[in-house]
Amino acid sequence: MISSTMQMSLFLMTILSSLQFLPVSSFEYQIGGNEGWVVPPANDTGIYNDWASENRFQVGDTVRFRYRKDSVMEVSVEDYKKCNSSHPNFFSNTGNDVVHLNRSGSFYFMSGVSGHCEKGQRMIVKVVSSDQENDSGGEKSAAASPSALVLSFGVLKAVLTQLVMSHVASYVFF
Repeated sequence: MISSTMQMSLFLMTILSSLQFLPVSSFEYQIGGNEGWVVPPANDTGIYNDWASENRFQVGDTVRFRYRKDSVMEVSVEDYKKCNSSHPNFFSNTGNDVVHLNRSGSFYFMSGVSGHCEKGQRMIVKVVSSDQENDSGGEKSAAASPSALVLSFGVLKAVLTQLVMSHVASYVFF
């Protein structure tokens, strides 16, 4: 019969070995929350950029635009500044669009409906890669990144494996 100590050791080893299969995934941001991608109120034309600046977008994340009778486009910085919708890099008017943030750098979004951009329906999303340095004294920005999560679980797994293996070894050999 297996003792409770041995059962606990086997249980912990099972948990540790399954940590390697823990998925590290991207995050999807809902633009505009429950309201969706809409023309902002006249007294809050910076709402989208204020929201974007409060979030940390990483390569692999996605942004979802939900709207009615509108559109979304990704444009160059020059077109963004002028609210010029004539040369978009991406355009959609399906009402439910997901844009993959597949590189670091800035993405410039705006409505393609005439007059909406000028009323504040535009946004800059700044995307960082997990190995970029943050603005606080050159420290790595990995603290909130998927790679940091994997590293943390890797260290935890190594420590717990050593603990369990020493416990099992003392049980088996002594």
